[in-house]
Amino acid sequence: MRRRKAREILLQLLFQRDFHPIPLEELLASASLEDQDEYIRRTIEGIIAHQEEIDRIISERAVGWKLDRLVSVDRNILRLGIYELLYTDVPGEVVINEAVELSKKYSTEHSHIFINGILDRVFKERPKVA
Repeated sequence: MRRRKAREILLQLLFQRDFHPIPLEELLASASLEDQDEYIRRTIEGIIAHQEEIDRIISERAVGWKLDRLVSVDRNILRLGIYELLYTDVPGEVVINEAVELSKKYSTEHSHIFINGILDRVFKERPKVA
């Protein structure tokens, strides 16, 4: 399974979790995980562990939008993207491109512009690791 497909599964799991907060193991059991299961597990655990900080970052940058008023798909694409930008070694350009592609596939017509703007700002403002 490629990373793009893994990100799609992660988006589905995060979306599901927004509406039915179930324990992580039950959530993971509901997915068809194959060769990227460790990546998916590690990523969703990280997003959950850092969700308060990630949501704060979204709220601070989504000027004029309250977090709970964002479309759930957009909110979760942003959670995934911000997690990857801040806590993984995936290149920022790749993270932003993948998030934009997810939004084009699963969200509204203009969501990709919003997603790109927020993630680009986070990418440019993130602390540089030496």
